[in-house]
Amino acid sequence: MAKVLVVGSGAREHALCRQLLLSPQVDKVFCAPGNAGMSEPNLETVKINELEFDQLVGFAEKNQIDLTIVGPELPLQKGIVDRFNVIGQNIFGPTKMAAALEGSKTFAKEVMQKAEVPTARYESYTDEITAIKAVENVTYPIVIKANGLAAGKGVVIAEDYATASTTVHNMLGNHQFGTDSIIVEEFLQGQEFSLMAFVNDEQIIPMPLSQDHKAAFDNDRGPNTGGMGAYSPLRQFPENLTQIGIEKIIQPIVHALKQDSIPFCGVLYAGLILTTDGPKVIEFNVRLGDPETVVVLPQLQSDLYELLQGLLHHEKVVPTWQTDQTYLGVVISSESYPQSSGSGVPLTSFENLPRDINVDYSGVKRQDGMLVSNGGRVLCLTTAAPDIQQAQDRIYGWLNQQQLDGLRYRHDIGNKGKQ
Repeated sequence: MAKVLVVGSGAREHALCRQLLLSPQVDKVFCAPGNAGMSEPNLETVKINELEFDQLVGFAEKNQIDLTIVGPELPLQKGIVDRFNVIGQNIFGPTKMAAALEGSKTFAKEVMQKAEVPTARYESYTDEITAIKAVENVTYPIVIKANGLAAGKGVVIAEDYATASTTVHNMLGNHQFGTDSIIVEEFLQGQEFSLMAFVNDEQIIPMPLSQDHKAAFDNDRGPNTGGMGAYSPLRQFPENLTQIGIEKIIQPIVHALKQDSIPFCGVLYAGLILTTDGPKVIEFNVRLGDPETVVVLPQLQSDLYELLQGLLHHEKVVPTWQTDQTYLGVVISSESYPQSSGSGVPLTSFENLPRDINVDYSGVKRQDGMLVSNGGRVLCLTTAAPDIQQAQDRIYGWLNQQQLDGLRYRHDIGNKGKQ
């Protein structure tokens, strides 16, 4: 029987662990560092930080781990896969060089240009004065992105010059996101969506499309967050959209990286927007999205462990996905998120959920024996129903009856799926 190590601590990792435990081949899943809400049988949290590579490698060796899977972006950017590969430990994720596709907006744009992948027109800047002068004579709105990892928050849609110049100053003058460069790009009109795929070299296995909700408040208002909820699949889009995305975006990117001697293994996440000219790329991530994972992975009817091992060993993998239900996930966050995190709000209500609502925990801890909030995004509730409306009725019907002082959530997750 197999033992698996999942690296990370959020709702994405909780969903990953749960899905892996469904495999008849897996008898134990470890999550490092995990969180206090992960209490499933045969799931054990390990007190090793996701950036403590030596300890993680040592744990994998000592416990004869058969497969390690990396959830968050930072350890991938820092080279955790390279570290495991050096000693021959089985790990699913991209190398440090391949992870630059997410870590560097400029690198991603260069690869897209080489691969002739459709994306927004852009310019990159390192000098604050030059960038502020450049945004004086543009058509608004525009999109300004910090060139680096910002946990989904380093993107600002500027509606006017005042907002744009302030954003440029915050990013380049005040180094708000620890970056020394930014990208200014055209604003694209259309519905955004996520296409995630399991990849190893030329084998690409797409997952059901999903739609994340980045803005903090209802009707896509407020600052960007790491994600306030998601739903999947996207029945409002053409049936062949996934195939178009694979052929015009994912395959060309994987091929372009390979031509530069950067083989890609892991999850390739394309953040896309469906324009009148077809899908265009907003960004790339090199790992499973959070919260998209909680609504996508449960749709897998075949064995996740078998799928990943097959990919790693270059075997032909043909997974099966459900098609009848719509999965909806609503993130519960601290009231002050994303400006700041909260702590200490009791979560007793979420430990007694109806049978048809599931919870994946993220920012939580045990305090005096009680599960309480401990972070920005606290947890994600998920359900499955024949359509969006029924899924919304179920989750919001329960949520609206709860006293959640100190917490908040968006009330419109999935609304675009009903248009």
